[in-house]
Formats: sequence, structure tokens, C-alpha cells
Amino acid sequence: LENGEFELHYQPQLNLKSGALSGIEALVRWRTPDGDLIPPGQFIATAEESGLIVELGEWILAEACRQMQCWLAERRFAPNVLVSVNISAKQFDKGNLMKQLDRALDDTGLSPHNLELEITESTMMRSADRTGRVLQALRSRGVKVAIDDFGTGYSSLSHLKLLPLTKLKIDKSFVADLPDDPNVTSITRAIILLGQSLSLETLAEGVETSEQLAFLQREGCDIAQGFLFSKPLNVAQFEDYLSDAIAGGVRPRRVS
Repeated sequence: LENGEFELHYQPQLNLKSGALSGIEALVRWRTPDGDLIPPGQFIATAEESGLIVELGEWILAEACRQMQCWLAERRFAPNVLVSVNISAKQFDKGNLMKQLDRALDDTGLSPHNLELEITESTMMRSADRTGRVLQALRSRGVKVAIDDFGTGYSSLSHLKLLPLTKLKIDKSFVADLPDDPNVTSITRAIILLGQSLSLETLAEGVETSEQLAFLQREGCDIAQGFLFSKPLNVAQFEDYLSDAIAGGVRPRRVS
């Protein structure tokens, strides 16, 4: 972290009705001095155990806001596109999240309406009262809030309906078994209907096949991301992706 060896990659999120870019998720990578690119699965656990995840999370939030503001200033995409940033459990509980957020927005000039924070279901449900207060503070600033990995935790629906959320993210472990596993299709359909009943957007992550995409479109899922559209891209690669998107080359196939 001190040596500036971390970098962010960005994965596009596409609207399944219009095919337009809806948002981008910021994902951290570690570029070693030897040039090797280490995925987060090999260092996030160590960051969590050591407590350095709070400092790393603050850097990720600030860098994602800075880069997003640059792209918006260059008019590379529509002004309503979001950058989505994952917030760790320790960052949410102990990392003085609101001060980190205000500093990142003030320093970069990014509008809070262009920022979405992703918080896991298990983190949100540990202390419903505290979660409600934090989420209310985030929403009062205009920041959007998504539940990440929805369906893998233990949400209380009585609490869920009271939280000021904006999006449910359908976990990739469900998407992977679509549309062949009848239990998974039922669960995924139920999550989409739950989102609709609560006026929340639904986003499916880990979409890799046209069959998965077709199911999600038919069921009314709003947004998707995954290797079917693009892997996570570094800044230069993502700018190339945006150029292709303007040319109409990266829209998801519409399913009747």
C-alpha cells in the first residue's frame, strides 16, 4: 500500500433492457514489483486479519471516486452511470466510513449520486439498528447502497424492508446454475420478484452464458455483469471498451 502497488480494475454492468452501461464495479488487484498481477483472493484475507483492510478500503474508495470523476469530466459515458465500491465488514464497523466517504467525495469532486457502496448481506444483518443508522446517513448524502451476495446470508425480511437500500445483487453462485437447476431458478426468480416488490433494482453477477442471460432477461432482472460481457479491465483496457460500446459492439443480446 505504501509503495503504490495496488490498482483498480473495472467491470461493466449493463442494463438488460436497453443494453446501455449502467455502472462499473471497482475491483482491486496487486501489481508486484516483478510485474505479477495478484488477484484479491490471495491477499484480501490477510488484509482482513491484519486490520489493514480499513486502510486499503479507504484507498480503494478514494481511487475509484477519482477515476470515475475523470471519466465523467471527459464525458466518456452518461452522467447517471455509477461506480460501485465494495465495503468490507471491518470498514463498515470500525473504519469511520462516513469520514472516509466525505473525504473521498470532497477531494475528487465526484457527485454522491454517481457512487454506490456494496455491503454484504451478513455485514448488514449483524446489527440491524446500527446498519439502519449508517445506511440512512449514506442515503441522506445521495449515495446508493447495494446488498452484495444477496441470498447467501440470513436476512430478516422484517429488517430488510426497513433498510434504505437501492439494489440487490444476485450472487454468482446462483447464476452459475441457471437455467438448468430448478431450485436455483426458483430462488433467483424469487429474489427478482422481491426486488420488484421493494422497488429495488436487481443485478446478477457472474453471467457467463447466453442461456443465463436469456433467463435473467425473461424474469425481469434489471442489470448484469460477468465475463459474457467483459472481464474486469484496467484503466486503458476499460477506455478501449468504452470506445467499443459507443460503436455498439458490447450490448447484450436482446431475448424475446
